[in-house]
Amino acid sequence: MGKTISDKLRVTELMPHEEILAVKKDSKKFIIGIPIDEDKEENRVALTPYMVDLLVNNGHEVLIQSNAGKKANFLDIEYSDVGAQIVKDKETIFNNSNIIVKISAPTEKEIDLIRENQIIMSILHVRTKSKNYFQQLMSKKVTCVAYEYLKDENDCYPIVRSMSEIAGSTSILIAAEYLSNVHNGKGTMLGGITGVNPTEVVILGAGTAGEYAARTALGLGAIVKVFDTSTYKLKRLQTNLGQRVYTSIIHPVILANAIKKADVVIGAIRLIEDTPKFYVTEEMVKMMKKGSVIIDISIDQGGCIETSKMTSHSNPVYEKHGVIHYCVPNIPSRVARTASYAISNILTPILIEIGKYGSLTHYAKNIIGFRNGIYIYNGILTNHYISKLYDIPYRPIDLLITAF
Repeated sequence: MGKTISDKLRVTELMPHEEILAVKKDSKKFIIGIPIDEDKEENRVALTPYMVDLLVNNGHEVLIQSNAGKKANFLDIEYSDVGAQIVKDKETIFNNSNIIVKISAPTEKEIDLIRENQIIMSILHVRTKSKNYFQQLMSKKVTCVAYEYLKDENDCYPIVRSMSEIAGSTSILIAAEYLSNVHNGKGTMLGGITGVNPTEVVILGAGTAGEYAARTALGLGAIVKVFDTSTYKLKRLQTNLGQRVYTSIIHPVILANAIKKADVVIGAIRLIEDTPKFYVTEEMVKMMKKGSVIIDISIDQGGCIETSKMTSHSNPVYEKHGVIHYCVPNIPSRVARTASYAISNILTPILIEIGKYGSLTHYAKNIIGFRNGIYIYNGILTNHYISKLYDIPYRPIDLLITAF
């Protein structure tokens, strides 16, 4: 057989001759492990077969636990066909891998399996952890990278953005389901048709999730109203959408009037420490139409709607004051295959680059955005926010890597 597409995409083939010589001298091949996620609500997988193919063709070994990709509809045979080794037990993954890539953060049981000097890459969800959790990780003398802290060359958070795009678009489709008769909703179609008043969608937040929620709702023909605390974000949203939509700075009276008429309310505002926790009060919810729907995307940060409480994929909704509430913190896991492709497309070039540089330390020295993702380096906490939140001493990563 001839070369595969991935053979042609080898990183070194795209590099100048001088840089190829440097890579051959300094590059390192890693064993990358993909264990099954313990979280029953997590359906995504960190690397898809296509991206494993690229890693293998760049000289790395990939170990994947059997059925790790099953919930995202990636079969073991798809991984083995591109050169991955299928492993039955999680212990073998942790015992033999230099780098562990997964979706949810390591559980306490998995921390026991971690070896010194390993690299652990995952989502963190810092507010769901504890001081003891971080101390356990630090005691293992490992390096941990959080997907939500990684930045790209444009100083943006690529994985956060991708997941926000998915969450925003999917939130509208979820709302459409719960407005319909399928889930015993009031039987309203989200959008509009000739001769029938269109549904009204209120979106809190003009960030990425809010923008993609607005795109999807407008595409279905709904009337969309977007609220945010920042006029800059509202102007940017108008520009990105390419059409005029109703926008407003968040003011309790104006927001209450819009919510009173709304069929759907999407909570997609990014919560910061010094801002109010709830923008939509319980009194506002009481004024909403019976059978209307609330989707609180911000629930993983505590929620921006007072009546929100965290739910799960297995039991996603509850009703309060006649309003259906959907408050699942991990909406992208609902479309696990798409979300897995999105994450894998971002992670794979990073893993290949780490190999080219020969070590995570050398890569982090040169790539500021990746350095931003490191929250524990060789057992030392490097993230100021985690330090403040859990009262753990930290040292800046910039100082630590210069010592190597």
